[in-house]
Amino acid sequence: MNINKILIGIDDSKYAEHAAGYGFDLARKFNASVGLVNIVEPAVMPETTSGVDLTMGTGMVSTGIEELEILDIQKQQAENIVERTIKRFAGEISVTHFTDYGSTADGIISCSKEFGADLIVIGTHSRSGFDRLFMGSVAEDVVRHSEIPVLVVPFSS
Repeated sequence: MNINKILIGIDDSKYAEHAAGYGFDLARKFNASVGLVNIVEPAVMPETTSGVDLTMGTGMVSTGIEELEILDIQKQQAENIVERTIKRFAGEISVTHFTDYGSTADGIISCSKEFGADLIVIGTHSRSGFDRLFMGSVAEDVVRHSEIPVLVVPFSS
């Protein structure tokens, strides 16, 4: 088994940070390079017509923030997450980073292919029951659709 490239999915959570630690430790053991991916899911903004909410028939309060501004803020947050993770864990390891937009699971899988990863490392929120039913599970979706092995790192407090 050769593991030369490890893709680590990160977000701004303690679960992802924990998984990143595992991923970088594995990279050291296998002398592998690391790809970091942070997926920005589009923010849902209510649409208005002349200040009227068509679903409720009431006036809408404008936040004054345009969609492009929100995308810029999300992009900056993604860059901060990546930079913080590299600073904390990378050391001398070669790191390539990706910021993708859209579905988290699809983005992780797409970036793993682009990077040529041999392994994907992601954290899990360990949801169960109704949370998992309604929220879905990114980790489960990645495991089901990935063509390469996926290491799902659970978080234990």
